[in-house]
Amino acid sequence: MSTRHDAHVLIIGGGATGGGLAHDLALRGLRVTLVERGEVTSGTSGRHHGLLHSGARYAVGDREAGVECIRESTILKRIAPGTFECNDGLFVAVCEEDLEYLDPLVDACTEAGIPVQRLSAAQALRLEPNLNPELKAAVRVPDATVDPMRLILRFLATARHNGADIRPYMEVTGLVRHNGRVTGAALRDHVTGKTGEFNADLVVNAAGPWSGQVAAMGGATVPMTPSPGVLLAVRGRFCNMVINRMHKSADGDIVVPQRGLSIVGTSSWVVEDPDELPVPEDHVERMYTEGTKLIPALRHAPRRAAWSAARPLVGSGGAATGRELSRTFQTFDHAARDGLEGFVTITGGKSTTLRGMAEVCADLVCRKLGIDAPCRTREHVLLPHTAYYSEAAAA
Repeated sequence: MSTRHDAHVLIIGGGATGGGLAHDLALRGLRVTLVERGEVTSGTSGRHHGLLHSGARYAVGDREAGVECIRESTILKRIAPGTFECNDGLFVAVCEEDLEYLDPLVDACTEAGIPVQRLSAAQALRLEPNLNPELKAAVRVPDATVDPMRLILRFLATARHNGADIRPYMEVTGLVRHNGRVTGAALRDHVTGKTGEFNADLVVNAAGPWSGQVAAMGGATVPMTPSPGVLLAVRGRFCNMVINRMHKSADGDIVVPQRGLSIVGTSSWVVEDPDELPVPEDHVERMYTEGTKLIPALRHAPRRAAWSAARPLVGSGGAATGRELSRTFQTFDHAARDGLEGFVTITGGKSTTLRGMAEVCADLVCRKLGIDAPCRTREHVLLPHTAYYSEAAAA
């Protein structure tokens, strides 16, 4: 049982980052309140394709992100049993040019500690008969798939079980400041229409692609670029493994099986406002065109849905598509960065790395509050996602 501490932390954002942090801090014995302007997971965290990254996609060009992914995906499989379909992934070369990426991919995965197995075209086709019959070679990696919402609900359910107060439909409209310190937030309850202020010893901005907007409420800055991408869901499960194109990350080069659907993604561009996310029809067509190069049967698969979601990518200035920016994460102490005490931002990363992001941020929060409490999330098995609703009903 953790020692309980009087320090109260307010977390802004009810997605993967906020949910992971609420769980970590609650296990350390801190008082935690999490607010989210909509339903939990209603932002980016609940709208991605559901790929639990092995790290192979980033190993060549973004080694740090690759190492983070293989470490954290291994931990998640241990602490959230039953949540993942551990179906592995294939990187496939469908032309001679793709083969130039084969050795760099295998070498980078090996250096990053990502298990990798070379396969012949015949071996790959035996595993996935719907693959492009012209494929040249393949590499097998430990990718997996997940229902994005259910994973995050497990973190939120466990956080609530350990004392965290989870408040959806509670929007932050401003940060409360006194003498160069953030002391809380102004809130609007979208259920009751009431407004008020909430006081806290420390405020954490975990708002994903909205973290720049939240930081600006306190006069602070965050070097983060919202980068949307379009995803396409088609009817039919055309693969059982995650299929990746064997080349540098590009549009429409992943197919993720999700129950009876196949998710093709993604495109990439940059925006200033993550609430303005169109779904350009030419991007949707690109998903069909590029996905078909991996699995020809996708060309005529009926569309189930198409949508866009914004990634919070660390970095700013000059990014044209977002693919230039790292998929790693960063924690910002705004006392050091902006002279604003009592305020921390955690942004970047991926749902795959949510637990590790939370650990780093929680370590900083505890240092700032003078609390000596170790992280316990590497081994603590999470409650099932259904407990998020049953715990709320019992409260």
